[in-house]
Amino acid sequence: MLKIVLISGKRKCGKDYISERLQRRLGSRSQIVRISEPIKSEWARKLQLDLDALLSDGPYKEKYRRDMIVWSDEVRTQDYGYFCRAAMEEALSRQQTPYILVSDVRRKNDIKWFRETYGAERVTTLRLTSRPETRCSRGWTFTAGIDDVPSECDLDDLAGGFDFVLANDEQFDQDSIDLLLDKLQLQYR
Repeated sequence: MLKIVLISGKRKCGKDYISERLQRRLGSRSQIVRISEPIKSEWARKLQLDLDALLSDGPYKEKYRRDMIVWSDEVRTQDYGYFCRAAMEEALSRQQTPYILVSDVRRKNDIKWFRETYGAERVTTLRLTSRPETRCSRGWTFTAGIDDVPSECDLDDLAGGFDFVLANDEQFDQDSIDLLLDKLQLQYR
């Protein structure tokens, strides 16, 4: 049975890091899905930009982040599940695995779409937190129009909360990752 873990958190809290550590431990039984990939892909095609640079974690992406947020919010106004659906269709066309780790959930409607589409019993939410000084050490600086808009703040008041909350301020050793996998009920052995 397919199980989906929706991973959320503020910029530079380690969503990709934790997703990749979980995926490495789960191996071929899992894959990482990024809702941002179809956003960036369509944005790059629309403006004839370098997709690989947009997919990276560098200044090129930051240069376009605000405009991508505005544009993707306009698309979501018409169809709130548009980018979730596109990301999952792409992922499921590549590989069938029992576990999907969605590494960049940012909105209540993302969670709503996954629960409606796959059933609440198959969806687990994991919220990552990090102290501001930790995020700063990872390259974060507060940016008005980015850090104070729904793409960063919509999940701050999620009704019912998250299934799991994890403080991600330190490196995780293998035992910590295994403990997290046990909590998430993902079989890795």
